[in-house]
Amino acid sequence: MGAYDLLSRLGAERKTRAAPPTVYRALDFLMEQGLIHRINSLNAYIACFGPHRPHDACLFICERCRTVEESEAFALRRAINAQAGDRGFHVTGQTIEVTGLCRACAVAGI
Repeated sequence: MGAYDLLSRLGAERKTRAAPPTVYRALDFLMEQGLIHRINSLNAYIACFGPHRPHDACLFICERCRTVEESEAFALRRAINAQAGDRGFHVTGQTIEVTGLCRACAVAGI
């Protein structure tokens, strides 16, 4: 869901209208708390499936229906950290976005 999707939903449910900066501040706060992830390629946000512990996300994004599934890719994280370490680079966080077709879209041949 994007920031402006949130704005329109808030406007439909409340008599007062929230301003975009308010929504963006709220989204930034939720990201800092590890409760949501930003999906850069969709300019949207998704709830985190494991907010109780710090982790890096791997997001599988369906190009057709736009569903998003979150996964932890431990081996991928280790490989990235190893490559970064070889270069003297310190990784502070990562979100990996993988696009393709979800199972339902692939089976339906959409």
